[in-house]
Amino acid sequence: MAGRRLLILGGTTEAAALARALAEAVDWDVVTSLAGRTRAPAALPGTVRVGGFGGIDGLAEYLRTKRIERVVDATHPFAATISANAAAACALLGLPLLRIERPAWTPGPGDRWIDVADAVEAADWLAGALPAGSAVLLTLGRQEVAPFKRCPALRFVLRSIEPPAAEDLPPDCLLLSERGPFTLESERALIGRHGIRAIVAKNAGGEATAAKLAAAREAAIPVVMIRRPTPPATPVVPDVAGALEWLNRPR
Repeated sequence: MAGRRLLILGGTTEAAALARALAEAVDWDVVTSLAGRTRAPAALPGTVRVGGFGGIDGLAEYLRTKRIERVVDATHPFAATISANAAAACALLGLPLLRIERPAWTPGPGDRWIDVADAVEAADWLAGALPAGSAVLLTLGRQEVAPFKRCPALRFVLRSIEPPAAEDLPPDCLLLSERGPFTLESERALIGRHGIRAIVAKNAGGEATAAKLAAAREAAIPVVMIRRPTPPATPVVPDVAGALEWLNRPR
């Protein structure tokens, strides 16, 4: 007999870990949904669908026709649109929704963080604060690179799993196609090899890419940190263990 149907909105290590944890569970029939932004995602157990839903109405229709009974939003902390759509669609249908929200990074002693709202504000800060020729490490992914074209006097090192569109790249930009986790030793070496004078990052939280923050602290260079968007008001747990506990509760 098939289990109850669970939709995991994925694309993160937490989503993959939850799918793996439920792979042998007879009481849940798991579907993991990926946005499709990465051409070669890691293999996942259970059913995997790729692509968008078509907004709130499209997601609600999917949930209805597939007879989904619960939804776990395990998307990236900056995937604001799908999180908002999930909250609205689940509210429309009266479906239980849980968000796995990994804790945000917080600055510690010796850190020099520049708090900004988005990539545009980050680029403006860099343009006004760094001398010409300075090298900046961008760890934003490929979709938020274009604002840094307004900093033609700076050099950029962009680390991204997928390459951005060529027209979005700053004039002087080196592409590094790499996937975390990264070690402190490798981050130290990268900063030294390229003469990095600042790092731009999203406050994604988690351990996989946190080493760059420690390396920046050691090198006494600033981290221009893009703050998280405000998530919808849904129940939240910090990790997969909390999600498993929630799934074991009766509705």
